[in-house]
Order: sequence, then C-alpha cells, then structure tokens
Amino acid sequence: MTGNGILQILLFFGLILLVTRPLGNYMADVFNGGKTFLDRIIGPVERLIYRLCGVDPEQEQHWTTYTVAMILFNVAGMFLLYGLQRLQHLLPFNPGALGAPTADLSFNTAVSFVTNTNWQAYSGESTLGYAVQMLGLTVQNFVSAATGIAIAIALTRGFARHSANTLGNFWVDMVRATLRVLLPVSLLLAIVLVWQGVPQNLSPYTRATTVEGTVQTIAQGPVASQEAIKMFGTNGGGFFNANSAHPYENPTPLTNMLEMVALFAIAAGLTYTFGSMVGNTRQGWTLFAVMSLLFFMGIGLAYPSETNVHPAVAGAGVDITASDRQAGGNMEGKEVRFGIANSALFATVTTDASCGAVNSMHDSFTPLGGMVPLINMELGEVIFGGVGAGMYGILLFAILTVFIAGLMVGRTPEYLGKKIEAREMKMTVLAIVLILPLSILGFTALAAIHPDGIKGPLNAGPHGFSEILYAYVSATANNGSAFAGLSANTPFYNLTIGLAMLIGRFLFIIPAMAVAGSLVRKKVVPPSPGTFPTTGPLWVGLLAGVILIVGGLTFFPALSLGPIVEHLLMNAGKLF
Repeated sequence: MTGNGILQILLFFGLILLVTRPLGNYMADVFNGGKTFLDRIIGPVERLIYRLCGVDPEQEQHWTTYTVAMILFNVAGMFLLYGLQRLQHLLPFNPGALGAPTADLSFNTAVSFVTNTNWQAYSGESTLGYAVQMLGLTVQNFVSAATGIAIAIALTRGFARHSANTLGNFWVDMVRATLRVLLPVSLLLAIVLVWQGVPQNLSPYTRATTVEGTVQTIAQGPVASQEAIKMFGTNGGGFFNANSAHPYENPTPLTNMLEMVALFAIAAGLTYTFGSMVGNTRQGWTLFAVMSLLFFMGIGLAYPSETNVHPAVAGAGVDITASDRQAGGNMEGKEVRFGIANSALFATVTTDASCGAVNSMHDSFTPLGGMVPLINMELGEVIFGGVGAGMYGILLFAILTVFIAGLMVGRTPEYLGKKIEAREMKMTVLAIVLILPLSILGFTALAAIHPDGIKGPLNAGPHGFSEILYAYVSATANNGSAFAGLSANTPFYNLTIGLAMLIGRFLFIIPAMAVAGSLVRKKVVPPSPGTFPTTGPLWVGLLAGVILIVGGLTFFPALSLGPIVEHLLMNAGKLF
C-alpha cells in the first residue's frame, strides 16, 4: 500500500461524510411532504402526473396495497422492456442495425433492469440500439431505483408512526423519488460527465483506421445520461461491455471519484433520512457507523491483497524491492489510469452499494481481493447497499440483533420503542436467513452439477467455482457486477440468473413490507432502565457482529471451496 492510495480512500470517505447530512435532510423533507427549493419547478409536473394517472396523493395505502402496487408496476415495466428488445429491429435510432436479442437473453435483461440489478449477459454496444437504451434501460434505471427508495421510506414510516394502518402511497413515493431526488442530481452529473469527455449523442458509429491500418468501429450514443443514473441509482448497467473501465464511460480520475461518490450518496443519505423521520438522528448516524465499519474492513483486505506481489512473480526470480512493491502488485485486469488503489476501492464500493459497475475485472483479482466483493454481496448488500435496499436490509438486521440482545438481557426486545414480537421475527428470518441463502447456494449447487452449468466457467478448480458462485451472489443480491470468466449468455444461465434476481428483489421486499405493516400499528413503548440502547459503540459492534456472523455461518463453506482454498493453493505454487 502507498500513502497516496490511502489518502484517496480517505478523500472518498470524506466526500461521503460531506454529502450525507444535506442529502438525507433533503430526502426527509421530500418524503415528509415538506417544502423544498424544487417545489416551483417540480410541483406542477408532479401534480400533472397524478392527474393523468388518476392518483390521489392524499390517499395512503395499507402495506398490502402498497406492496401490490409496487409489484404490478414492476411487472408491467418488465413486459415493456422485454417487448422493446424483441422489437428492436423495428425501432428507430439503431445505427448498428442490430437485431432482436434472443428470448432468453431478453427475459434476463428485462428482469435485470427492473430489479435494479443490471446484470448484463451481453455486450451493450453490439447488442442494444439507442432506442432500447433510452426508452427501456434508462427509464428502468430511474424507476427501479425509485422503487427501492420507496420501500425504504415505507419501512421507516413503520418505525416512525404508531397506532396507524397506512405506510404512505407507493405512487407518490415513487414519483417524488424520481422527480425530486434522482432526476436533478443525475442531470447535473451527466453535464459534468460530458464536460469530462463522456459522449452524449445519437450519432452513427465511427469507423476509424488504426496505425496498423485496420478498420475499427467505435460505438457512440447517449452515454452520459445513462452513466449518471447508472451510478447515482446504483444500477450498474454499462453502455459498453467494459463498463466503467471504458474511457467513454469513465475517462478521468475525476469522473472515477465522482462516480464512486454517486454510488454511496443516496444510501448514506438515507441513514440521516431515517434518523430524521423517527425523530432521533443518532439512530441514523449509528446505522451509518455500522456501514462505515464494514466498508473499511472490506477495503482493508482488498487493497493490501492487490498490492502484494503475486507468488508466481516472486518465484520467477524477479527482484522486487520494497520500494517497487506497489508497481509489482497485481495490475492484471486494471486500468493504468486508475491504478491499484482506485481499482480495489471501486470494487469494494460497487459491491457494497449493490451496483454492477466495475472499473476493473474482478476475475483478475487475487483470491482474497476477489473474495471481498463476494462477501460484501453475501452480507445482504447492507454496507450502504443499493438505493433503499441497503436501508431496509440493515433495518431487518437491526431487528434480528435487538431480538438477540433481548434474549441476552431477558427482556422483550424493542427497537425505537416498538416491541419486536413473533411476526416481525418470522418475516425477518424469512428474508435474511432463508430466501437469500437458498437462492445463492441453491442455484450455485445446481450450476456446479448441471451439464449446462459446468460449461460456463472458463477456469478450472476453485477459481471456476468462484466464477459460478459470484454470478448467483451478484444476481440474488441485485448487484449485477460480473466476476468475468463465465460464459453466461446461455439459456441455462439466462433463466436461472433471471430467477435469482427476481427472488433476491421481490421475495425479500415482501417480508420487509410485512414487518413495516406490523410495526406501524404498534404503540411506542417508553424506554425503561432495562431497554437495550440502540446507539453507541456497543450497539455498533453488536449489529456489525451479527451481520458478519450470519453471513459467515451461511457462506463460509462456499467461500472455502472457492477463494480461500485458491489462496492457499496459490501460495503453494498452484494456479488456475
């Protein structure tokens, strides 16, 4: 590691601290119906949308109505996106004259963008035209992110309100999240990206002659607008196959830093929003502290792992002094303009933030460096997490933790004055302990023994197993990043990964909403001398410990078969 690399990591975290409170406070005003500086501009547009759609913004919904509205909206979006892809050859703005993707790939892509996963089993610039990118993918980047924010706000209301029956209105929350949060910031970020050299056009592909005399086709398109919401909405779908390693998506160190900050911005801000809405900002900062602790643990393993000299290099008689150790680190699969520190940081941030964007190839990381993104996702994407998803995920872990703490002190567990009883615990365990692990481990086991699954990995041994495991972890956690090294554009993988994305998104949200519906009806119990405190270092350590223990007990055997054994064999001189 170098001082410069550590300084850049600290600079990134300092910027996150800088935006957390103002953005969180703004979102609290937005979803509490308070006045904001955008009211004069956005207000008339918002009211027009409600009028055209027949939505009464004053009518709130029971948790079941809220959830059904969310599911129906997303199902409609999935069918629309599937249809756009299948009819691509008939649509305008298709300069590459690209045909329609296959049925299985169209299904996988539709599910992927609707679930805010943005897993891509295809090369963007050679598969989808501008019309599908703009009308399909970019639209879903906004509304899928808005859906996550809406669910997080609904669960927050479950804690903030008492003796109530409603959690708000899904249509209102989604429209406000889109128009008042996602759209303004994405517009500003897109302008900055254009300034830095990211294309934003509808031009035909450029044909250039290289110095070797060969002809190269350079894809163009409305990149900046999709890149902005891809990062701010933690979507991750790349306009180009190389994603954020492509110079058209991420041309400079400045864009690299801004894109990473955009990944964490909403998730970090929602912690302050939560504290503000429940009337105790210390609760929000406590959740922020837990997320930050886990983030630094991840980067604290990934960065040193990538700067260490690879045993194969050291064993080849290459003389590498201590001063040269940074240059002799693992640069395979990394962009020279970003280097090891920013590559390791980006990999940690993007898998913390439930975003599939990558600026380096995780398949080329060292075994322990590649294990960090795996663990980040296996913990449920609660280390800041995706927009909204990180918040409702960590709140479920908080419920589980306070239940365990209640057993320790022999009292009925309480969180923010709400008693945690059997119904809340059943739904919490269903989401955290059953649904996610069953999808990840079940599909991984199927792919590891199915003939069509075995054909996917391009590497043998534990590294090949890691490639399979990473795919289903990424899909179920709605992350979307690829380990690479896996031929996933097959009917088998398109179908199973598509199902994993649906399970990870909606079968997790339904129990979370059931918890919200149960909590909102409860009265607030005044704290007593026996109430377990849910702020302070003790609670931070306990909550972080429960997250790590649940993840460790669930996924350690799978990690042992993949990156851990690969690390041990690498040090013994065996490579895959």
